[in-house]
Amino acid sequence: MPNPVVSKASTVWNGDLFTGKGSTSLDSSGAASFDVEWNARAEGSDRTTTPEELLAAAHATCYSMALSNELKKNDTPPTQLNTTAEVTFVAGTGITGIHLTVDAQVEGIDADGFATIAEGAKTGCPVSQALAATEITLTANLA
Repeated sequence: MPNPVVSKASTVWNGDLFTGKGSTSLDSSGAASFDVEWNARAEGSDRTTTPEELLAAAHATCYSMALSNELKKNDTPPTQLNTTAEVTFVAGTGITGIHLTVDAQVEGIDADGFATIAEGAKTGCPVSQALAATEITLTANLA
């Protein structure tokens, strides 16, 4: 049985929700730190990240890995997968949905077979499973 891997991130927050701000860090890898604040989350921002943007990055990555594995098992490994995850947040309600879009270059598979594998990868993706309480939709395009 594989050893569990624990990934760690942390956030330092200063002040109250509406006027405060903070910084979140990817501690396990040390790859980056990101500024966070409520206004970016509630109104959008092109300079400050949000929990939903970080969740979208995790979901796009996990889904790409799951899909590439399922395609390999089908003897049709992908040449390239371009995956986007869009996480919708409504202040006062929370996360209301996630939409995955994948544009895939895969040799030796037809559109129906690809669609079936893409949908199965969405269901099997560990991040999708962790977020199962949220509606997750998928657009899968075979180039």
